Amino acid sequence: MLKNTNTGGHSRQLTRHHKIALAGVTTLGAAALAFSAVPSNAETTTSEAASPAKIAYSSQQIKDVKASVTDRLAVDSIKAETAKAKADARAKAAAEATAKKKAAAAAAAKRKAAAERRAKEAASRSAKRAALKKAAVKKAAVRSYGNNLNGWINHALDIMHSKGIPGSYNGLYRNIMRESSGNPNAINDWDINAINGIPSKGLLQVIPPTFTAYHVAGTSWNIYDPVANITAAANYAADKYGSIDNVNSAY
Repeated sequence: MLKNTNTGGHSRQLTRHHKIALAGVTTLGAAALAFSAVPSNAETTTSEAASPAKIAYSSQQIKDVKASVTDRLAVDSIKAETAKAKADARAKAAAEATAKKKAAAAAAAKRKAAAERRAKEAASRSAKRAALKKAAVKKAAVRSYGNNLNGWINHALDIMHSKGIPGSYNGLYRNIMRESSGNPNAINDWDINAINGIPSKGLLQVIPPTFTAYHVAGTSWNIYDPVANITAAANYAADKYGSIDNVNSAY
């Protein structure tokens, strides 16, 4: 049986704990009332913690991100290609510079070798001329020459040997027959020299400027003189070809 909790005609005072409990009951009742007011087809919530909401991105945003990444990759690729192209260009320029230096050095060496060869050949010709001149001086007997091709060639050879001008009987004869057929008065009036007003003349078809430049002292200044013509032509051939013997065509 419950005891009478009233004492002395007064009701028992509510403690703080009683007030809190009462408030909780009130709250639960209100919550229950609210829950019963929710429509039957509405979704209910659980007492479990809600999952973090997922962020939704539009397709345009995704496209923009992809485009940005693609652009960045393209820029990086261009930078890398540009750097490689510059490095390749520098390497190519360096290789070309090295090749040019090598080519210049090779050309210089070739020119030097050619100059040395020419100097050696000139020295050899000078030595040969000196030997011929010395041999000619030793000749004591005075020869007589016939007034014909054979005599002209032999006379010219003696003068040539005394002046150190190389050449042989065969070399002179062969070129004379090709150029004039042995006619001391032959003249070419149709080639380029004739057109220029300086036709080739004499046994070895010498043009006047060449005859004057290579005239041999002690011979006639007449370009048609057989001995003068032969010695001047042989002197020219020795200077340009080493010897009249080396001439086998128009010279």
